[in-house]
Amino acid sequence: MTRIFNLLAAFCLIQILSLTLHAQTEMPLYPNGVPNAKQAEDRETNQNNVVRNVSKPTLTAFLPPAGTGNGTAVIVCPGGGYGVLVIDREGYQVAKALNKQGIAAFVLKYRLPDDRIMQDKAIGPLQDAQQAIRTVREKAKEWAIDPAKIGIMGFSAGGHLAATAGTHYDSAFVANPQKTSLRPDFMILVYPVISFLDKIGHKGSSANLLGPAPAQERVRYFSNELQVSRTAPPAYLTHAGDDTVVPVSNSLRFYEALNAQGIPTDMHIYSQGQHGYPKVPTFDEWFGRCLLWMRTVGVLAAP
Repeated sequence: MTRIFNLLAAFCLIQILSLTLHAQTEMPLYPNGVPNAKQAEDRETNQNNVVRNVSKPTLTAFLPPAGTGNGTAVIVCPGGGYGVLVIDREGYQVAKALNKQGIAAFVLKYRLPDDRIMQDKAIGPLQDAQQAIRTVREKAKEWAIDPAKIGIMGFSAGGHLAATAGTHYDSAFVANPQKTSLRPDFMILVYPVISFLDKIGHKGSSANLLGPAPAQERVRYFSNELQVSRTAPPAYLTHAGDDTVVPVSNSLRFYEALNAQGIPTDMHIYSQGQHGYPKVPTFDEWFGRCLLWMRTVGVLAAP
């Protein structure tokens, strides 16, 4: 009897481990070669969960336990001014919180703009975001996802990337032989960079993505408040009024542009919080409001 019990225990442990491994799987974003790339040494580093010099983008799937998923999926873009990726706090931890709500999450480790590794560094992150949307949508059945409930979420400069994906989806920057929709079904933008215009733009993100002296045409193209159309996806924005790194005007301008086009949009501004929400609001506070919005617009079922 003891031997049978030990065998059953070992079998259960193997099953649990296999489920855990399956639930968090990192995969190359481009199985057949990275577009817009130059031959260059891989210099990626990860120190204290801050990733630098990403040249080989990946997508890490966090799938909810079997039987608990609700079909909604979110691609998560960590921030870091297009210079680094805060991969744990604004990536993996958020993905795990989404899983607890039955939401499949995919953390995007996108390429950081660098002339050394890219022919055109300005479009590199957008290519990766579009490829992530394409991948999740084309594998929706395999991952038990509703292909009409795939959103994108971003923090700070990752919010700029998410907003860019949500406003530039009609222009494909990746190969898309199946003509898969590159439009995210919703956007969640947390203290996002939106604009590169002089008065409110985040200079560090702009310089890293576009270079020190970009053409005005490119500045306007990547200022997402100027690129909103009537078919833009619904959005949730949250920001702090005392943010001294990325002015709250970024979220305000984007909200106004979305609202002018009749796009369902919620925005919550905290009087205190600074950039990154280091102390307030708590994660449960802003994340709870985000979940409420998702249920309100119908991309997440009621609990």
